[in-house]
Amino acid sequence: MKKFFKALAYLLLGFIVVVAYWIHSNLKDRNPGYKADLKILNTAPAPLKAGFAAFPITPEVSDRWTDKNKDAEYHPEDGDTFTDGNGNGVFDGVWIAGFGNSRAANGVHDDVWARTMILDDGKTRLAIVVLDAIGFMNDDIIDIRKRIPSEAGLTYTMISSTHTHEGADLLGLWGDSHYRSGINRKYMEYVKTQVVKSVLTAVKNIRPARLEVSQDLTGAADQVIDTRKPEIFDSGLRLIKAIDKENGTTLGSLVAWADHPETLWSDNLLISSDFCHYVREGVEKGVFNKDSLMKPGIGGVAVYINGAVGGLMTTHPRLAIKDPFTGKEFKEPTFEKAEAQGKNLALLALKAMEKPIETIDTAAISLVVRTIFLPIDNTMFELGTALGVLDRGTTGWMKMRSEVSVFKIGPLSFATFPGEVYPEILNGGIESPEGQDFKLAPVEVPAVREMMQGKYKFVFGLANDEIGYIVPKSQWDEKAPWTYGRDGAPYGEVNSLGSETAPELHKQIREILGELNQ
Repeated sequence: MKKFFKALAYLLLGFIVVVAYWIHSNLKDRNPGYKADLKILNTAPAPLKAGFAAFPITPEVSDRWTDKNKDAEYHPEDGDTFTDGNGNGVFDGVWIAGFGNSRAANGVHDDVWARTMILDDGKTRLAIVVLDAIGFMNDDIIDIRKRIPSEAGLTYTMISSTHTHEGADLLGLWGDSHYRSGINRKYMEYVKTQVVKSVLTAVKNIRPARLEVSQDLTGAADQVIDTRKPEIFDSGLRLIKAIDKENGTTLGSLVAWADHPETLWSDNLLISSDFCHYVREGVEKGVFNKDSLMKPGIGGVAVYINGAVGGLMTTHPRLAIKDPFTGKEFKEPTFEKAEAQGKNLALLALKAMEKPIETIDTAAISLVVRTIFLPIDNTMFELGTALGVLDRGTTGWMKMRSEVSVFKIGPLSFATFPGEVYPEILNGGIESPEGQDFKLAPVEVPAVREMMQGKYKFVFGLANDEIGYIVPKSQWDEKAPWTYGRDGAPYGEVNSLGSETAPELHKQIREILGELNQ
């Protein structure tokens, strides 16, 4: 009997050692010593150059399935069956990110992309890359930067995500269960390879350029709603068009807006970039009513980038979207609704670009980048990180490496946030509602755009990371009594690193804006 218990003790000890090693492997810093810190203050305007490229990152959906009970979740125990497209005898699900687990793709509606815009003043070469993805972790962005050869001459590569809720999981949170990562390693490698190709091709395509700046700060307000009080939006369209100075052709464009690309909602099982697809198609190729061209496009490569989507900025099923030509209203989530929304946005963008408010021939690029370390104060995030479901390492005990940056290009000013920032942090309007968990006045003041210099102020969300919601501390509400007379906790805190995230990010942005504005 003694031998039995001794053997059992050794077995248990071995199990504990294996589990401890596994957790340690999940938590270890994958990029020890890495810092992206930069400070380039340039006051000497020079001729600008620009380059664009677009490479697909569409996953292969080899196995299709039958949804027996129409719940949009793959569960064999519910009678769901699959067709073994690659003949390996198992279901190789492409797990769609953004709503719930077990949401396996059943095909591809439109390609998803890695799109790149390069801007160069002869001293600083800046790459702005946008992926059609729910988000992309800082560790993976660092890995991509390391793969880009120094010969490309890049000073800084910023990688953001459109936050589409209809793309393959690249964060790990949306696998077939809460405890298994949804990332396919082969697909992740493909995405990284395509991003590098997109960047290098954009570098190859660099041409002397002038920039035309346009904006429509009110026209798109009816395309999005704020589902959490206070109702503060970042619904303005901000646009940059790059034109080849030698032949007059359009090299590409940047379209910045703020809304969750989830118009298709949770029952959609086709890979898609949601309304972003129709925005880019309209800007590049023109907006059509059936087969009739209603508004010509400008050509080039259109890059769509998201802004402040926290709060939650969304085209909810209760929001009706009108077709711009027929007037037909779409409420239920369909591709027709996403198309109508994309066409509305493309028409607004094209109209604004007809009369640019400023043209930039020469400019100096100034840039400040800071690596930061954020505490993880969310039990589910801590558990997900330890189990390897949330696919990133830590620095120290339960801290994440992340990044903020600010830059100026002539009259253009930019700030980046590594997650889903609430619009009131950018534009003002933070409140201290009755029922708040912390009895305090607004912390994240002044508003970010008040601190930004330059006439045209762009803010990019989900830039160089996806840490979740960035909630103003005075509006934090995990405990009853609930703010604004709600019956329960609002959405946002459950997918946030913690209540100190917004104050810390605001502090860091304020400091680097101070450096940039010297």
